[in-house]
Amino acid sequence: MNRQVEYEAPSWNQIYAMLLNVADKIRNSSFKPDIIIGVSRGGWPPARVLSDLLGNPNLASVTTELYVGVAETKGEAALAQPMLACVTGKKMLIVDEVVDTGKSLKLVREHMIERGATAVRIATLYHKPWSIVKPDYSEKKTSCWIVFPWEIKETIRNIIRKCGEDSSHFEREKAKLVEAGIPEAFINRFSKEITEEDEC
Repeated sequence: MNRQVEYEAPSWNQIYAMLLNVADKIRNSSFKPDIIIGVSRGGWPPARVLSDLLGNPNLASVTTELYVGVAETKGEAALAQPMLACVTGKKMLIVDEVVDTGKSLKLVREHMIERGATAVRIATLYHKPWSIVKPDYSEKKTSCWIVFPWEIKETIRNIIRKCGEDSSHFEREKAKLVEAGIPEAFINRFSKEITEEDEC
């Protein structure tokens, strides 16, 4: 693992406040999507909240594959589960938690246009400065690796896998996670669970 990885760990309340701002930006732009698309898996929680905040129950999902670990990608994005609903003539809002490389969201946007959507916009909580896609609505720019509340255990599992037998490396990463705001009790619990699961 790159030893220079820094972490940011927003709380549930911080994420909700960010989504309130994103919802305001969408309303202020006069864009009224017919369907909100959550990009699996990280885009599901914010898509569901935006569905509520915008009063739009028309929620659907697509699945892409790119990341294999913390700050590790497979190279090219792939559409693992395409859009099943008819989008012809519809205005679409694609929602993800972060746009990093931009490859996944570029693929999803192109997929919606190919399926006949008349307008496609993208909303994210975070965006990275190097992304090839600039979201239409976003709340914060960061270069950090973001650990969302719905993926803490998964992140710790990936860090443990990358650190291997190097316990001092794991302790350094753990200290950075704690500094970012993840409770040490969570890290200790998940580390123990992951170790026990790996032994089975």
